[in-house]
Amino acid sequence: MRYERELISNGNPMEAIVGFSRAVRVGPYIAIGGTAPVDASGRTVGVGDAAAQARQCLEIIKAALEQAGSGLQDVVRTRVILTNIDDWKAVIDVRKEYFADVRPVDTIMAVDRFVNPEWLVEFEVDAVVADRT
Repeated sequence: MRYERELISNGNPMEAIVGFSRAVRVGPYIAIGGTAPVDASGRTVGVGDAAAQARQCLEIIKAALEQAGSGLQDVVRTRVILTNIDDWKAVIDVRKEYFADVRPVDTIMAVDRFVNPEWLVEFEVDAVVADRT
């Protein structure tokens, strides 16, 4: 079986500069790569506040999933990437608001830094659109 490849964009200026899509859907599978805490203009949201940044990342992800014909209910994996591992609890508390009932698998990791030093967190998500028939 061959599936079509659908590229999902949210208009972030970095998409064209770097050459990436916000999400890619192939059949029932959706991958969303490193999602940074930025607004529509590419400016950082919640500078210095890991929880606010996590919420912004998850709102971007939610919109991308919906644009792909899916939603948070179809998420099977999240990856939380932090620059300060001590922020894990604040970020996970926000994640729990979005996924308490879905309970996808999760990985939490720390990196030295992101491209923009204002970013404290990024999220990645994998989803499989459930057959709703």
